[in-house]
Amino acid sequence: MRFNKLKISADAASRLRYLRQRTGLTPNLLCRVAVMLSLEEGPVGSTRAPDEQGQEFNAYTLTGDYNGMIEALLRFVEETEGGAPRMDNEEIVARFRSHLHRGVSTLSVRAKSPADVARLAIAA
Repeated sequence: MRFNKLKISADAASRLRYLRQRTGLTPNLLCRVAVMLSLEEGPVGSTRAPDEQGQEFNAYTLTGDYNGMIEALLRFVEETEGGAPRMDNEEIVARFRSHLHRGVSTLSVRAKSPADVARLAIAA
């Protein structure tokens, strides 16, 4: 999965700010947990994230040294479970954005404290 920067929606950026206030965790860590939660829910298919009017992240900030592992998990969930053919880089990045958005929505409802995030991360 190759990308330099990724913009999230205004809604997701707002939810991340709120989550940061509640949990004290940085947005990049919250995004990583959010993606894992979303992957656990299954494929997003061709659903697209709403807009790109929110915060912008560098690729390394979001995935760190785990870029290859996250791509492999994305491909497993989207291609194997979702029955999709092999996706090109553009499609895998789009699905990553979709998982990030779905996960942030889930996390914003389920995480009220740092302990909640820890429990969700362990369960995922």
